[in-house]
Amino acid sequence: MAKRVVSVSLGSSRRDSVAEVEVLGERVVLERRGTDGDFQGALCLIRELDGKVDAIGLGGIDLYLVAGGRRYAIRDARRLKEAAKRTPVVDGSGLKHTLERRAIYELASLIDWRRTRVLVPSAVDRFGLAEALEGVGARVLYGDFIFALGLPIPLYRLSFLQKLAFVLLPLLTQLPFGLLYPTGKEQERQVRDWRARYYRWADLVAGDWHYLRRYMPEDMRGKTVLTNTTTLEDLEFLKARGVARLITTTPRLGGRSFGTNVMEAMLVALAGRELGEEDYLRYIDLLGLTPQVLDLDGARKQEGA
Repeated sequence: MAKRVVSVSLGSSRRDSVAEVEVLGERVVLERRGTDGDFQGALCLIRELDGKVDAIGLGGIDLYLVAGGRRYAIRDARRLKEAAKRTPVVDGSGLKHTLERRAIYELASLIDWRRTRVLVPSAVDRFGLAEALEGVGARVLYGDFIFALGLPIPLYRLSFLQKLAFVLLPLLTQLPFGLLYPTGKEQERQVRDWRARYYRWADLVAGDWHYLRRYMPEDMRGKTVLTNTTTLEDLEFLKARGVARLITTTPRLGGRSFGTNVMEAMLVALAGRELGEEDYLRYIDLLGLTPQVLDLDGARKQEGA
């Protein structure tokens, strides 16, 4: 009998999908169910699934924001997790911290990081990624103030962002999550404003897909996007903007790359328990998870042939 994993997302239901895969000799059904930003709907769905599925992923919301080894629980996300009494609930942060960090080092044979300018719109959502980029010597612009708070304050030192996060995150994580991150139809809204100039500065933009898409300018010619959770529709979006290369940190299944919350929930379902960092690293090796690189320039040329 196949194991069943469901991602309950605050994002748009238009992105819903189901895929069945065989992993380490076991069949696993991966399902994504969006609630269009309806927080109460997500609570009810988690309660309905509790005890009936092997693991639940939280999509479109993080359980924690992280800075310098400290974790700050997001109040709304904690309510969602506590809605399940029997089924484990994960948000993908364990896999992000390990898989995305490792991906940066694995990409060193493809990308000369020391000569690459990188925009990370939200580093507190991807702190492992941010630390790895600093470790390989990339020139990184951390855009947390710019994109989350709307303040034109670019940060170029992770240590400075970390100190500010120690002060601000205890307050920000108590706010309604919709004020921190787009949910439901807001995820599909495009914002055209002064923040586009930071994309123009960068050679590569990295992080959460919805953040990247929301502020992405029309002209992205020659640039690389490093993210996950992209659909076929998202690929067309990137091609239309001239993006040269898409790198996803999770494998493509059924025409899309699933979010880290889905993949983490899959590993928890396989293990039958919640996992630690060493467990995630072991599974990454067992499954051979490596960054997936798509040459969008080449795809455009073939389509035009």
